[in-house]
Amino acid sequence: MAKEKGGFWVGVAAAILYPMSFVLGRHRILHSDRIPRQGSALLVMNHISHLDPCYDAVFVHKNDRVPHFLAKHSLWNVPIMGSILRGAKQIPVYRGTSDAQQSLREAHKALATGQVVVIYPEGTITRDPDGWPANSRTGVARLALQHDGPVIPVARWGTLDLYNHYQKKFRPFPRKTITHFVGEPVDLSAYRGEEETLPLLREVTDLLMSHVKNQLAEVRQEQAPEGFYGPRKA
Repeated sequence: MAKEKGGFWVGVAAAILYPMSFVLGRHRILHSDRIPRQGSALLVMNHISHLDPCYDAVFVHKNDRVPHFLAKHSLWNVPIMGSILRGAKQIPVYRGTSDAQQSLREAHKALATGQVVVIYPEGTITRDPDGWPANSRTGVARLALQHDGPVIPVARWGTLDLYNHYQKKFRPFPRKTITHFVGEPVDLSAYRGEEETLPLLREVTDLLMSHVKNQLAEVRQEQAPEGFYGPRKA
């Protein structure tokens, strides 16, 4: 099957991210066959380091798909990066403004046209001292329930050892292993067609992130904690 075409700016991003990710860490992908090679897919991922998008973009691209990230809109103001984000058709998130729903609309549009959307439901890197997922926003549930494409939990580990933002530690040596564990698509048939109340959206959000958390525990070979870190996010 032919590789999905991403255009000039996706090529620019790949030319930057592939060498950088190779130098900073070994890449290990488990169950990559679960990523569909065509058609829409919503990838639900944990967020532990500011380097996550770099490795996640390479991970998706290695599976012959073009990733479309929901990312904070301020990144569009960064020189060069902003041009790449715009050119590669990434999705800006405007939190706490009248444009906040626009990001979900753009994500819906991307899924409706058969693209791969990557979402970090936590909204920002977790503050859990051990790197476990924090409580998440329910926008992921809205996206998941309003589209028929697969909703795939993906756990990633290793980037926190490379760069820990809250501890201000960047440790490129020794070279780290960055692991992506791709889960089976989550069956949401019991929720589809139901009224999208806040309790239902919260239940679906926690269900999706529980899959991510359990996969993360398997990668780390540790027992996952009960629940999620921090306050609830709507």
